[in-house]
Amino acid sequence: MRRIHPYAEDEPDLPAAYAYPRDHWLRLNMVASADGAAWVEGHSEGLSGRADKRIFGVLRGLADVVLAGAATVRTEGYRPARPRESWRALREGRPPAPPIAVVTRRLDLDLDSELFTEAEPYARTIVITTESAPKDRREEAAARADVIVAGEEAVDLAVAVSELRARGLGRVLCEGGPRVNAQLAAAGLVDELALTVSPLLTGGGAARILDGVASHTPLTLAQVLEEDGFLFCRYIREAQDEASG
Repeated sequence: MRRIHPYAEDEPDLPAAYAYPRDHWLRLNMVASADGAAWVEGHSEGLSGRADKRIFGVLRGLADVVLAGAATVRTEGYRPARPRESWRALREGRPPAPPIAVVTRRLDLDLDSELFTEAEPYARTIVITTESAPKDRREEAAARADVIVAGEEAVDLAVAVSELRARGLGRVLCEGGPRVNAQLAAAGLVDELALTVSPLLTGGGAARILDGVASHTPLTLAQVLEEDGFLFCRYIREAQDEASG
């Protein structure tokens, strides 16, 4: 792997390259084809590669919590994050692995899946839902996960992020999907986009990495890494936009 922006460097230190600038920070991590598709045949796997998986692992190791929408959790078959030896130094003073937090308006989740039954106590899965979610499902979820109620009919992501921070989970890594990304951007909650551009054209009807309500978030290109034709771009929200929002 090599860094090509803002300066040239072979084999950069990935944890240093993606270090969080501060304790309260929300990072989107997404992969897209060269023509902007967020998936191939419904899954992100077809866009990924060896280096993308390496960076994916580093980003999880750096995060306090991994945030994902229910559709992404179902489609990608999410399991609890497992500790890695390479995370030992990254997570010093923190639990060995970050918990997964799932955004779900109606609690339409498989609560018998590994994400709930195999999560370690130090990284118990978190469910972020609404007041309108069925009461029996909320009670069932609470028996297997930590439940955050954020919003009446729709999940209020600003409240959700605030609740995560109150639990000491300030460095948030959001892995999608595109609808949750769009909602976060519209709410002014996105501090950074870590975007892998896959050397692939797909066409078809796949969504972009933001799919939903329009928003406007000026970004600065802070870093570009490259390996095997994949580009790993790190965009930071512009300082003046952050100050006004």
